[in-house]
Amino acid sequence: MQIITTHRNTDFDGFASVIAGTIIYPDAIPILPKALNPNVKAFLSIHKDLFGTRTVNEIDLTHVKRLIVVDTCKWSRLEKMKSLRENKNLEIFLWDHHENKSDLNPIWICQERIGANITLMIREIKKQKILLTPMQATLFLTGLYEDTGNLSFPSSTAEDAYAAGYLLENKADLNILSTFLQPAYGEKQKNILFEMLKTARRTKIDSYAVSINIMQIAGHISNLSLVVNMYRDILNVDAAFGIFVHKDHEKCIVIGRSSVEDINVGSIMRSMGGGGHPGAGSAMIKSVNPSALNDWLLELLKGNQQSSVLISDLMSYPVFSVTSDTSMSDVADVLKEKGCTGLPIVDGEKLVGVISRRDFKKIRKSSQLQSPVKAFMNTRNITIDPGKSPMEAARIMVKYDIGRLPVVKDDKIIGIMSRSDAMLYFYDLLPD
Repeated sequence: MQIITTHRNTDFDGFASVIAGTIIYPDAIPILPKALNPNVKAFLSIHKDLFGTRTVNEIDLTHVKRLIVVDTCKWSRLEKMKSLRENKNLEIFLWDHHENKSDLNPIWICQERIGANITLMIREIKKQKILLTPMQATLFLTGLYEDTGNLSFPSSTAEDAYAAGYLLENKADLNILSTFLQPAYGEKQKNILFEMLKTARRTKIDSYAVSINIMQIAGHISNLSLVVNMYRDILNVDAAFGIFVHKDHEKCIVIGRSSVEDINVGSIMRSMGGGGHPGAGSAMIKSVNPSALNDWLLELLKGNQQSSVLISDLMSYPVFSVTSDTSMSDVADVLKEKGCTGLPIVDGEKLVGVISRRDFKKIRKSSQLQSPVKAFMNTRNITIDPGKSPMEAARIMVKYDIGRLPVVKDDKIIGIMSRSDAMLYFYDLLPD
């Protein structure tokens, strides 16, 4: 059995990509999360019988041999797929138009930066010369227009425009499309926008006008992205961010909108654990101090300028290290004893490498456990100065996919900065 699915809170691009997947992979069963975008939910209430979608509760995941994922590349964004993640024999195919690094480990991947995910799939449909029905073309164009803002977002490409033309040639109905792309704007959204405008502040960053607003919300409120978009338009700023604090669930939803290429909202949101496109993005962060979140956003917008809290304030010390001739067996014992995931390798006072638990995967024979750590250590010594900011550390960790940074001063290692250390500032866990 093979299934095709997409992210929670499915938008039209995700839904359209699922249906396009059933055209490219005729035997694949389309699985939609229960959490759908309100516009998609309205569309399905009328057209569900045309597409034969199911929920994950309606299938037996133990029979699934291939998983096709569209419009996302993270396990955390898939609904109830934990058992599949643990299936070592599962084949995974991935279609995604975001720049996020995937943790799905697909055996086949199509991942390109482009305006809409459906555009990637239309490319394959055209290549295979598959005929589309007018309803399929309409759905696909709806997904394309939604994710590109009718081809007005900076992330839109020439291929998105060509794909839109192709779908119109295949009788996509613009009347249906405009009906379901009308954003819902009601009393709740209006009240939040009014409160945001009352407390609005403009900040100049380089040559751009930016506004960040922190708002308390209660209960479920849909279409907050529309509120942020209107907020940006009314204030006439280049970029706007809403930090919506949901006290009931101890979480913050960060939503950003930008009209200039130099402020890449998607990149900023990825640094905060979310995602998006250059002109639009969001992130959900739990148990966070909103003020620290505001400062984090400002640092990202300013291009990672140093904050008042430095690496030296957060790093762990003294440093536990081993020499390069220590056996892998002894290293394993030290990691277990200290409860850490990695160690610097130091000869004399010089940092010569780093060893982590993932490096133990290189071991193929039990006899190799007696080999010196220098045979397996990572010699790409990426370090940081104690005078740098936590944001700089976080960016380096993301860039090089590492969990710890040796802190070096005058060529001597004086501490270790871990992912959890870097997050202390942003999550307001600094010691008194």
